[in-house]
Amino acid sequence: MSLIEKAVERLGQLKQAGQDVPVITPVTADAGETAEVAAPERSRVSIHAPEAEPVSREVHIDLERLGHMGFVTPDQQRSAIAEEYRVIKRPLLRNASSIRGASRVANGNLIMVTSALPGEGKSFTALNLAMSMAMELDHSVLLVDADVSKPSILKQLGLPPERGLMDVLVDASLDLPDVILRTNIEKLRILPAGSATQRATEVLASEGMNRLLDEMASRYPDRIIIFDSPPLLVTTEARALATHMGQIVVVVEAERTTHSALKQALATIDACPIKMMLLNKSTVQGPGGYYGYGYGYGHEADDDKAA
Repeated sequence: MSLIEKAVERLGQLKQAGQDVPVITPVTADAGETAEVAAPERSRVSIHAPEAEPVSREVHIDLERLGHMGFVTPDQQRSAIAEEYRVIKRPLLRNASSIRGASRVANGNLIMVTSALPGEGKSFTALNLAMSMAMELDHSVLLVDADVSKPSILKQLGLPPERGLMDVLVDASLDLPDVILRTNIEKLRILPAGSATQRATEVLASEGMNRLLDEMASRYPDRIIIFDSPPLLVTTEARALATHMGQIVVVVEAERTTHSALKQALATIDACPIKMMLLNKSTVQGPGGYYGYGYGYGHEADDDKAA
């Protein structure tokens, strides 16, 4: 009598005796023989839900503090400085979202703010532009501190140092959402400069930077990305970054920046399709009594200017 036949006979005897009968399931043993074992519990299949996209960490910006420092803030939208930056941002937004001339401005939503020399107000301008543009209904803003040798955006915002641009470029395990900071201003995000490196110019000119910029520009088509870059005549990092930009704003300090310095600085970014100049710290009485502004497009065939 086979093992199975013996098992069946035994089951019959147990049933006649009124005893509970365990369920017997034939399985194939490693040696190829048939054996009887008690049926295991129903297998539990672990179904893994797809991983959610990482959520950026949120930081709190003290808007009252910024307002006292003379910055544009959402809770003081009718201040003199807010009105000035409404005028300043308008051509930048137009170039970023519409057609200029016969063709669309390539990478128009990538805007670099720089200067010829340190201390002319480029970081102040970049932060104010970002704040002002974040108040727009149709756009969100990512402010990138690309002055990796001397970052200042987080300091101006009263925030501690964080991982940022350099870290995501040199560490393959990091993604953009890991280092981008959400703020209590709904449409404003911050990408800090991150860890300092002696090879900053090479990193900013790398293929990794190209891919990162493509991702930043295309992930959210309505997003304006503003880069606070180093001064043009101090390092070569700004020149490397400028090759990716659709628009560049060159901040010029009134009564300080010389014509020759400005001309030399503009020559280093000649490849950028649109260059504008913003006159800062003007003593000429204007709407805000302190800041002057002016624009000049980089196209020689187009002499549009506003002041």
